[in-house]
Amino acid sequence: MILTRPTAPIADQKPGTSGLRKKTRVFMTPGYLENFVQSIWNAIGGVAGKTLVLGGDGRFFNDRAAQTILKMASASGASRVIVGQDALLSTPAASHLIRSRGADGGLILSASHNPGGETEDFGLKYNAANGGPAAESITAKIHSESEALREYLILDAPDCDLAALGEQRMGDMVIEVVDPVADYQALMENLFDFNAIRDLIAAGFQLRFDAMHAITGPYARAILETTLGAAPGSVVNAVPLPDFGGHHPDPNPVWAHDLMTAMFAPDAPDFGAASDGDGDRNMIVGRGLYVTPSDSLAVLAANAHLAPGYAQGLKGVARSMPTSAAVDRVAAARGLDCYATPTGWKFFGNLLDARRASLCGEESAGTGSDHVREKDGLWAVLLWLNILAVRQQSVAQIMAQHWAEFGRNYYSRHDYEAIDTAAATALMDDLRARLPDLPGTEVAGLRITEAQDFAYTDPIDRSVTTAQGLQITFVGGARLVLRLSGTGTEGATLRVYLERFEDAADRLALDPQAALAPVIAAAESLAGIAARTGRSKPDVIT
Repeated sequence: MILTRPTAPIADQKPGTSGLRKKTRVFMTPGYLENFVQSIWNAIGGVAGKTLVLGGDGRFFNDRAAQTILKMASASGASRVIVGQDALLSTPAASHLIRSRGADGGLILSASHNPGGETEDFGLKYNAANGGPAAESITAKIHSESEALREYLILDAPDCDLAALGEQRMGDMVIEVVDPVADYQALMENLFDFNAIRDLIAAGFQLRFDAMHAITGPYARAILETTLGAAPGSVVNAVPLPDFGGHHPDPNPVWAHDLMTAMFAPDAPDFGAASDGDGDRNMIVGRGLYVTPSDSLAVLAANAHLAPGYAQGLKGVARSMPTSAAVDRVAAARGLDCYATPTGWKFFGNLLDARRASLCGEESAGTGSDHVREKDGLWAVLLWLNILAVRQQSVAQIMAQHWAEFGRNYYSRHDYEAIDTAAATALMDDLRARLPDLPGTEVAGLRITEAQDFAYTDPIDRSVTTAQGLQITFVGGARLVLRLSGTGTEGATLRVYLERFEDAADRLALDPQAALAPVIAAAESLAGIAARTGRSKPDVIT
């Protein structure tokens, strides 16, 4: 029986750059999830007769939320929902299923790299028919609908068995439970030379992949160990857990500490990698060498043609504005178009759909291509392995040759997490007001050439997005960016991005924080971060 439940608008349901993220207990509040899901249905013109994809990263409340969404989809007339077994799907795998099955869209249950558990974070986002995150026009409509909602529909029915592969019915709707790994693995086998990677591993190449007790564990075990022959145990923390084992599933040197320790040990493997909560981010580490996401993007752009799926070359490349300009130098040398977009993978979607770009990346450990419309952590790992197999060099050798050819963009991100929202907003507002007066002035020994509040005009649909981060450029190409992140659920997160270019052959192996010292000093002088936030140092440095 279809039930019509009266409700009232909930004030805090405005989606951010990656859907709606809140504390898990907020989502568990009666009516909260239901209101947001009904707002999605209303914003996209309903789901009657439509096919949807559903899955998530397995965090706490993932299973219960999936059952609620299925009952609401059935009540509103959806024709079919394709669900990952046990309601599990990595974000890139969900994107691929939407595209390969011709679905009308999908719902992904995840808060990405945020911690999981009953007292931690949960999230839900809607992806459109192209497999990518909903455009800003749709998320704005979702928010608008949430502010006017008066009722939602839900089917009064037993839960379905999401452990059983195959089809079952809920009301008039077909629920198709699929292996979450199979379709994704088949896609990877089409893109990469698995034989070359297999030969590399068989010759003694050792790798370590930290799945961080998140969704990529089953994918990495199936592909890296079972199919490619990596030694059993090469994939660690491989079982997805509702609380990610009590850890923070963010693949960076701070939260993937055990992997970093292993990779800098005397008996380190040849290659290390990690992925995040929902499988769309990656970290790459060579023996004794951390590769920044910005450098990784540049190396992949320079070498993608070595993998079969990209043998014809790239159509273009794109990066988020805060990401370093390292990939720009590759694009210039290779004659490729290069785009700088606001932070958020949805901004790459139009470029990918229009075939303007085929490789995209963000400094926040997200890299992907036109094979899906999401960033893809395991894809990036496999492309690195394909490159290593063809070039027969170590990660360190590849990086050294890359910097010798293109120069090095020393780069770092300093995060100040869970700071007072009013203080963070005042810091940004005050600096924004001073931007017009900064060009031509000097700070911490650096002369400012340009200062702007980054705005983006989409080259495809001409939509304009403003207020995307404060960008200050110095003589010599050094750069400073400050922005407030939209992915946290507590207080504000201030991200400070620091960059300086170096092409002198004897200065390509400096400690990044030492190389960036003048830009770090300029950031403090301009923004007064310590005084305004009460933090003497960042919480996380990557």
